[in-house]
Amino acid sequence: MFEGQSIRVTKLDGGIAELCFDRQGDVINKFDKRTVEELAAAAAAIKADSSVKGLLVTSAKDVFIVGADITEFGKNFEMSEAELAAWAIHANQSFNAIEDLPVPSVVAINGFALGGGFEMCLSVDYRLMSAAAQIGFPEVKLGLIPGFGGTTRFPRLVGADNAIEWIAAGGQHKPEAALKVHAVDGVTPPEKLRESALKLLNSAIEGKFDWKARRAQKTGKLHLNPLEAAMVFETAKGLVAQQAGPNIPAPMTAVSVIQKAAGLGRDEALKIEAAGFAKVAKTTVADALIGIFLSDQLLKKKAKTVGKTGKPVKHAAVLGAGIMGGGIAYTSAVKGVPVTMKDIAPKQLDLGMSEANKLLSKEVERGKLKPAKAGGVLASIRPVLSYGEFKDIDAVVEAVTENPKIKKIVLAEAEAAVAPGTVIASNTSSISIDELATALKAPENFLGMHFFNPVHRMPLVEVIYGEKTSKEAIGTIVAYASAMGKTPIVVKNCPGFLVNRILFPYFFGFMGAIRDGADFVKIDKAMEKFGWPMGPAYLEDVVGIDTSHHVGEVLAAGYPDRMAPKDKSALDVMYENKRYGQKNGVGFYKYETDPKGKPKKIADPASYELIKSVQPNGQVEMSEEEIVDRHMLPMIIETVRCLDDGIVETPTEADMGLIYGVGFPAFRGGALKYADTVGLKTIIEKCAKYAHLGKLYEPTESMKKMAAEGKTFYSK
Repeated sequence: MFEGQSIRVTKLDGGIAELCFDRQGDVINKFDKRTVEELAAAAAAIKADSSVKGLLVTSAKDVFIVGADITEFGKNFEMSEAELAAWAIHANQSFNAIEDLPVPSVVAINGFALGGGFEMCLSVDYRLMSAAAQIGFPEVKLGLIPGFGGTTRFPRLVGADNAIEWIAAGGQHKPEAALKVHAVDGVTPPEKLRESALKLLNSAIEGKFDWKARRAQKTGKLHLNPLEAAMVFETAKGLVAQQAGPNIPAPMTAVSVIQKAAGLGRDEALKIEAAGFAKVAKTTVADALIGIFLSDQLLKKKAKTVGKTGKPVKHAAVLGAGIMGGGIAYTSAVKGVPVTMKDIAPKQLDLGMSEANKLLSKEVERGKLKPAKAGGVLASIRPVLSYGEFKDIDAVVEAVTENPKIKKIVLAEAEAAVAPGTVIASNTSSISIDELATALKAPENFLGMHFFNPVHRMPLVEVIYGEKTSKEAIGTIVAYASAMGKTPIVVKNCPGFLVNRILFPYFFGFMGAIRDGADFVKIDKAMEKFGWPMGPAYLEDVVGIDTSHHVGEVLAAGYPDRMAPKDKSALDVMYENKRYGQKNGVGFYKYETDPKGKPKKIADPASYELIKSVQPNGQVEMSEEEIVDRHMLPMIIETVRCLDDGIVETPTEADMGLIYGVGFPAFRGGALKYADTVGLKTIIEKCAKYAHLGKLYEPTESMKKMAAEGKTFYSK
């Protein structure tokens, strides 16, 4: 009946047409311009055949449809808002054409049906879902709202409250949750999905189900009286605003679109949706979040390529069994790579195993792991006190105390115990890889593998190569990090590596702001409003004042022209007074335990008294704009320096390192993306304003050149 490159339609017995998504040359189905056009053509072919009595929609892939092809549709976002809305309305005609066919329709959802993929399912009368499938609307995570009818059809199908909860949160939902809200009409075992879908379709053809009433429900008005509507939407706005925060407009826009379209039929409601979609698609937030999505794909692709140059890691070892070592061992074992965990003290081994067990227990509590599976993972972590089993190890991760003398001793011991060619990596946050490599006979097999705390949550791993590190060693550790579910970024050795080198100028900006009279609590509030998950004072406490003090000294020695302190800082004062942050209950803030057992910060008057000693002019009012600029400018400049120095190859890697390593506000896209958004010319003007603060605020020559030529870090 129809044969395209993404869709084919064939005739089955009993007058049933089967529309099958089967994107040629790809392992998944996704919506691009071609698929949308083919969908309209397929619908026309079905409508033209009067012998067709019903439509079955299927997928030939393991997934149903993963969503829209953002790499293609993203280019559409360069259109004007009006043009973008018109494009969305035009694209929707394909889905309307399926929905308006004069016969009943059933879709068999065999795998992931997300975004546009699930919106396709909504244009069909009945939905059957495999027990292995998941559905949802992830658009808000890209700063968007559904644009293929999701805000129109879904509320009319499941109710406004359920629709808002699904769309505004952007999650993926398993069959039980989907059935509970009537997003689907049934769930079947995967092997019975097709049979069940055909049975349901034949029942609809025979008139046992009123498919016309179901369709009228989706294409008509949302049935809510004025009082119900007021309660649903006003309650939803309060909850969504609280969860989404002020910086990401898509969730609230989705609520607004559903509310505005509630009293309208499908075609008019789709116009409201298209306008809302176009509005959020043109924001810098959507631009940044889509950029992160694409950057993440690029990083994974790059890691896959680099990983091919290494050896597979089938069995790893961790040296040092503290909280960090236990976290690394857990992260490796839970992803299927067994670990031998070595320490010199039985007590430390108990601590490392306890950490792994605690993390596994939490996964069991959340229903992510079954107890038997968790037990198997724990059994794949073998605690040992000697190097006796190290001949069969493929890669070693050293995670002992951050002391170069101790690390060198342990690294040399490990090298003597493993087979020739085994890759050894140090989980150091600040010590030079080239310095540590002097302890080894084969420095080509050595590099850094810097995890971030907490290991099981933080996605980034810095893979740091030294002067003598081989490409094979880099490839081995990149592949191992990827196997652990992490995002590895390859970084050239330098003081602070990538993330800490960029983060600490931000901290130095913080110290300067306090010195000049700013209140650390107000600084935290300003930077959290900017989008950081926590302000710099709170972050210092979480990192550990002693840890931060040590890394600051390393960076001061490495970059004395801009990072060596001229005066005693607030951090120095906290350190001297043994106020180490959360780890000992007092830092910039004082910490108490909340009812859930988590540390709760409280502004401590004693901190203000101590800080007075480093505020020569006392406390002053500092505007939010000045606070933001004084923190962000040094970070932007140092990120550019890293790029200029070849510490990373691309702006993407620099920005993603900050987002995945220290929680840089994702909706701003990273330091360089933020600089593009503000404009380099404006950034340089701001730098001039703070030139008196020293070299940390001095833009690089490359920045000046780019600004003069009107260039950006992310050229479109």
